[in-house]
Amino acid sequence: MSQRCGFVSIIGKPNEGKSTLMNSIVGAKLSITTAKPQTTRKKILGIYTEKDTQIIFTDTPGIIRPKYELQKLMMDYVDESIRESDLIIYLISADILIKKDMPDYMIELLKGYTNKKIAVINKMDLLENKKDVLPFIAKMHSMNLFEDIVPISAINNDNIERLIEVISSKLPVQEFVYEDDLLSTQNQRFFVSEIIRETVFEEFKEEIPYSTDVQITEFKERANGKWFIAADIIIEKKSQKKIIIGENGSGIKKIGALSRPKIEEHLGTEVYLELFVKVRDNWRDNKSKLKFMGY
Repeated sequence: MSQRCGFVSIIGKPNEGKSTLMNSIVGAKLSITTAKPQTTRKKILGIYTEKDTQIIFTDTPGIIRPKYELQKLMMDYVDESIRESDLIIYLISADILIKKDMPDYMIELLKGYTNKKIAVINKMDLLENKKDVLPFIAKMHSMNLFEDIVPISAINNDNIERLIEVISSKLPVQEFVYEDDLLSTQNQRFFVSEIIRETVFEEFKEEIPYSTDVQITEFKERANGKWFIAADIIIEKKSQKKIIIGENGSGIKKIGALSRPKIEEHLGTEVYLELFVKVRDNWRDNKSKLKFMGY
C-alpha cells in the first residue's frame, strides 16, 4: 500500500476557524479556540493518521499587519510554516459573502509562494442558502491559484471527510514521518499553559488577554499521584495585575477554578494548580524578554 504523508499549513485572517479546523480533523483539542481574534500565537503541530494517510498540520496565527515585536514573531511563524509545507490550506470564512470584504492582501501573499494550495470556505453553517457560495467559488476558481476549493463547517464537522480526501490526494507518496498514535509534537507543559491562557482570553476583555502570557514553572507528580503544576501569568502593567488578581483574589481564583478541570481532562489525572501573576514591562515589544519566554 502506498502511503501519503506531508506537511500542511493552515493560514488565514484571524478568527476564521483555523484552530477549530485542525482540532476537528485531528479529533482532539490541541489548539485553543476563543471568540477573540489572535488567540493562536505559535505554530502548533497536529498529526492526523488514518490508514495510508498522515497529514501533519501546522495551525498558525492569523495573518495581520504587525504592530509590535510579538506580532512580528507571529508572522515569522506563519512564513516559516508555509515554507516547510507541502500544501497550503487557505481558510476563509463564508461570512465573507455577508461582509463582502474579500481580503486582496491575502491573495497577493499566497501568490508569493509556490506550494500547492487549496481554498477551504469555513462556517458554511452561517449561510441560510448554501447555493449563495457558488459565485464566490467560481471567482476563486478563476484566479487559477487553488488546486481545489472545499466548503465546510469545521464546528459542525460538515464535509470534513471530503476535505481530508482532497488534502491526502495532494500529498507526496512517502512513508509516515511520525508514529501512528502521535497527535502532536508539543509537550504537556505547552498544552497546560495554553489552557490557562485560553481561560484568560475567555474571562477578560479589551487589552488584558493580548497583554498576557502563561509560563509553567513547575510540573511534577507528587507521591499521592496528583500532579503539581505552578504557573506564572505574565502581564505588562501593575494595573493589569490588579485586574487579573481581582478583589480579594477572586479573579485569579476563578482562572484556577475554570482551568483546573480542563487541565485534568487533558492530562487524564487530578492536578493541584497554583497560579501567580507577574509583571514584565512591555514584554510584547522586547526581543530579549520574548526570547526568554520561548518566542
